[in-house]
Amino acid sequence: MIVEEKQEMEGFWIAGAIQAIKAISYVCDLLTFPVYLVLQRPWEKRKLSRRIKAKIIARDENSVTYKSVDGPGAMHIALNRRNVETLDEMLLWVAQIHCSKRCLGTRQILAEEDELQPNGRVFKKYKMGDYKWKTFAEVERLAASFGRGLKSIGMNTSRNVVIFAETRAEWMIAAHGCFKQNFTVVTIYATLGDEAIAHGINETEVDTVITSHDLLPKFKRLLEFTPKVKTIIFMEDQLKPTNTDGYKEGVMLCAFSDLIKKGNTLKTEPSPPKADDTAIVMYTSGSTGIPKGVLLSHRNIVATVKAYCDAVSVNPDDVFLGYLPLAHVFELLVESVCLLIGVPIGYSTPLTMIDSSSKIQRGSKGDASVLHPTCLTAVPLILDRISKGINEKVKRGGPLRQAIFKFAYEYKAKWIKYGYETPLFDKYIFGAARQVLGGRVRLIFSGGAPLTPETHSQIKLCLCVTVTQGYGLTETTACATVMDRHDRSTGRVGAPTTSCDIRLVNWEEAGYRVTDKPFPRGEILIGGDNVSAGYYKLKDKSREDFFEEAGKQWFKTGDIGEVQHDGCIKIIDRKKDLVKLQLGEYVSLGKVEAELKTCPAVENICIYGDASKHYTVALVVPNPQHIEDIAEKLGVSHSSLEELYNSPAIEKAVLQELADQCKKSKLEKFEVPGAVKLCAEQWSPDMGLVTAAFKLKRKAVQERYQHEINRMYAS
Repeated sequence: MIVEEKQEMEGFWIAGAIQAIKAISYVCDLLTFPVYLVLQRPWEKRKLSRRIKAKIIARDENSVTYKSVDGPGAMHIALNRRNVETLDEMLLWVAQIHCSKRCLGTRQILAEEDELQPNGRVFKKYKMGDYKWKTFAEVERLAASFGRGLKSIGMNTSRNVVIFAETRAEWMIAAHGCFKQNFTVVTIYATLGDEAIAHGINETEVDTVITSHDLLPKFKRLLEFTPKVKTIIFMEDQLKPTNTDGYKEGVMLCAFSDLIKKGNTLKTEPSPPKADDTAIVMYTSGSTGIPKGVLLSHRNIVATVKAYCDAVSVNPDDVFLGYLPLAHVFELLVESVCLLIGVPIGYSTPLTMIDSSSKIQRGSKGDASVLHPTCLTAVPLILDRISKGINEKVKRGGPLRQAIFKFAYEYKAKWIKYGYETPLFDKYIFGAARQVLGGRVRLIFSGGAPLTPETHSQIKLCLCVTVTQGYGLTETTACATVMDRHDRSTGRVGAPTTSCDIRLVNWEEAGYRVTDKPFPRGEILIGGDNVSAGYYKLKDKSREDFFEEAGKQWFKTGDIGEVQHDGCIKIIDRKKDLVKLQLGEYVSLGKVEAELKTCPAVENICIYGDASKHYTVALVVPNPQHIEDIAEKLGVSHSSLEELYNSPAIEKAVLQELADQCKKSKLEKFEVPGAVKLCAEQWSPDMGLVTAAFKLKRKAVQERYQHEINRMYAS
């Protein structure tokens, strides 16, 4: 009784405080409104956001084709005028333009020291220095030397070379060294398991692999399964010497710096590529089966670079934070744009990125706090985690802080919608969140998967940044649509870029037609210079997914889109994710998963639908802290997390949270999971349950948990 009275009194005072804050803000709004109206000119922002961004260029009863209304920008025109058609030509040109400007930066690791933790354990932490930079001219010279070095050890033009390494400056230098001699780069994710690595190496028949100090030991095992590999070049560690003992006899190991030194002494002429030569064999993430090698030509990559330059605006003081895998087409293309337009790239890792990262000494600064980046890329999984982290921190701050945050968030959302900025709230309420990434981030590029409107809004409002979402695939060189820089909407992926056309075609089976009202819907096809010639050594699959029409290459994506009134596309479904339930309803598993990933209880989720049942079920990797909070609230005792995950009471509570999230996201009743299983193990690429880009491998997850799926349906 006393507790209830105390809570009631506390609630009364909090409500009173919020009302007082609202009254003060109302008076401030009245006083400052004329000033903000004149200075911020919100009507112009609203007009630019609503402008038509694409036009119809062809239409019949089965399809409709759209093209961007925008023409090429200044950089696009400059590339055309100079006839820059390859990555080699691009690097030579930018090295002349930006010669002495900072290009690629690496944070110095001064030492690795033991640090005593509050619980008595000792962890290894880095003592970090400043960023050390290479200029554009230096990067071009190093790439040229690396290419000559490769040629000196027997590499021939048009041969394949694997790069299997973490994201770092040497990765980009090695790639451009290969491009200069017309070697084809084969990219393999650093997080893949041995079987997938061996598959990529053997299928592309490489005899030379470029790797890193940390990944080199894997080859003590891998060389037994990759008989054609004769040379391994390794990027050195900043602190430790690399042990080259114990490797298969007959395989040459060479340090990255030694190969560059060798290239410095040679006068070998470059063998520059042509536009239609293959620059990269880039493997897809493999979310629907064995990864496929996509053939990306120099023409494909330059087409995407031109489109990205048209889509984004650059400031003179911009700095890019590079940390996503360069083996992923999205990161590689964004960093290529940075090279072209002269934006310095500072490299980082999740272990050192922010002040609280696991390898940063207590009291020391993470990479972002030293670099102060203005731009970075992110995938929805990362942005979802940041969003949940913000919510959890606010929740732990107590009722008053929660109430103030809720008021500030709703206040800012209201004014942003009308085209205004809120500088005082940005500085005093949301300023601390901005400092986590160095305090200067203005632009986050999101790609790789759909971003939910809730996460998009929260990241945009709380971090005070522009979140630009794009859509593309490895097969289209990460290019199809990009949000307009003035677009203030969420839940959409933008209009067609200047390098390609977008076509919707009817998918009769699921009832998606280009004649649908209010907006045409159908499978998305992408056509343009950015579209790959096909898959490596997969002629039948290439013929199935690619076709040529009137001299233009097209790709069938399997994604279902809706083109809205202004020419922007909303991804609404995916052919391979669609399940027809017992009563005839179609459920888009990917769409339901995307909405439920924003639920506080969920770290990862896989929805399964059985065609002979009338409901779906959910496999959930839970957020441990949230599950413990539920247990405390329900009074469920436990000796381990696994015991909690198997508790019927906890399962029931999580199922209710999923149902509430479905309702909040306005999903249909048949889309709400009817049962849930909490999975104790984290899904990782090593387990084969997610790809290296952390996309769900649906079939692998279902096979692993088939017993639990059967149990859920039986209950």
